[in-house]
Amino acid sequence: MLDIIMRDILGNPAILIGCFALIGLLIQRKGISEIISGTLKTIMGFIILGAGAGVIVKSLGAFGTMFDHAFGIQGVIPNNEAVVALAQKTLGRETALIMLLGMVVNIVIARYTRFKYIFLTGHHTLFMACLISAILSVGGMSGISLVVLGSVTLGTLMVLSPAMLQKSTKEVTGSDDLALGHFGSFGYLVAGGIGRLVGDKSTSTETIKVPQKLSFLRDTSVSISLTMTILYFIVSIFAGKEFIETSLSGGSNFLVYSFTQAIEFAAGVYIVLAGVRMLIAEIVPAFKGIADKIVPNAKPALDCPAVFPFAPNAVIIGFLSSFVAGIISIFILPMVGLSIIVPGLIPHFFCGATAGVYGNATGGRRGAIIGSFVHGLLISFLPAILLPMLSSLGFEGTTFGDADFGVVGITLGNAARISPVVVFIVVGALVALPFILSLGRGREEKATA
Repeated sequence: MLDIIMRDILGNPAILIGCFALIGLLIQRKGISEIISGTLKTIMGFIILGAGAGVIVKSLGAFGTMFDHAFGIQGVIPNNEAVVALAQKTLGRETALIMLLGMVVNIVIARYTRFKYIFLTGHHTLFMACLISAILSVGGMSGISLVVLGSVTLGTLMVLSPAMLQKSTKEVTGSDDLALGHFGSFGYLVAGGIGRLVGDKSTSTETIKVPQKLSFLRDTSVSISLTMTILYFIVSIFAGKEFIETSLSGGSNFLVYSFTQAIEFAAGVYIVLAGVRMLIAEIVPAFKGIADKIVPNAKPALDCPAVFPFAPNAVIIGFLSSFVAGIISIFILPMVGLSIIVPGLIPHFFCGATAGVYGNATGGRRGAIIGSFVHGLLISFLPAILLPMLSSLGFEGTTFGDADFGVVGITLGNAARISPVVVFIVVGALVALPFILSLGRGREEKATA
């Protein structure tokens, strides 16, 4: 039964977010038709989002294969799913318990502090639970102490991660109804900060003026299709006609295959945006029930594609700029004694695009370009620094890719190397942070009153 709950319900993001919508609608005592419709549409929106992501991943997989063959790059490719799959063999039970109890800690902290965020990105919750269990086990912890310490760490991160971004998230969405629940928040925070420093938010990527003859480029799907077609053609020429037609396209002409993959990528983005719009339309009103009854004024923290519809041009700019930074990092990393991190198309698209959206919200076009470029450097260097710590567990072929995993893993890993006591001090300070900040805010409000 526990396995079903952990794997098939809590481990399934669509079902998990559907359960929250169902609970919210039941608490509000909505009619049976609204409950059924709202719950199913919430699940459907997330599944549509996932389907679009699957199309994007497939297209980027082909692009990555061509890129690797064309330029012969050898190194470590960050892949969250691969690390989790390896870790489940030795730390599956601990990871599951940390995930389950971490969600409880998230709700408790949201209930009793001013940080009213409920983290709803199930797969990232699992990834972070896995990282924490792995790092703590390297530090010599096991059993109850590992699970308890890991759970409170995860639950606190599930609250603080959306909280530290919320100021910028409000600038992105134009409201305070949603939060971002994705463990790349440190990178997005940096991108937004860079945007504030170097950019001008009045020059948004979404107001780029296009000549009348090129008015078709105002259509996001068309502009994405053309951009990706150019990229695919360039890489396919370097990869070679023979390689693509014998190894990838099944005999189809290599240029036709590249063009099709580019259009599939654009179609995937279109599907993601459609799924996000449906998801947000249903989850926000449904979540009001949970906010009113269990965690007053709670905000749902959703996966990173939730911000894509607010700046579609910044999505592509962010992806490309982050990817360019990843390529440049290939040459810099060995010079500073670190392993080469091959730029993974998946983190550079989803995380780089999100960094572009935040950079644009705070600094316009310049913020989107420079902010996502700096983000691309972060998700190249942080995985390289984290890699030796994971290697001690046998994860030599891959590492976590998103920024928060690097920050958390490096911090906990270094603390564990010193002493378990230091780990307890670090985790204790982390858990105390939302309560201390809430106490400080409470005093300010009383003084103002």
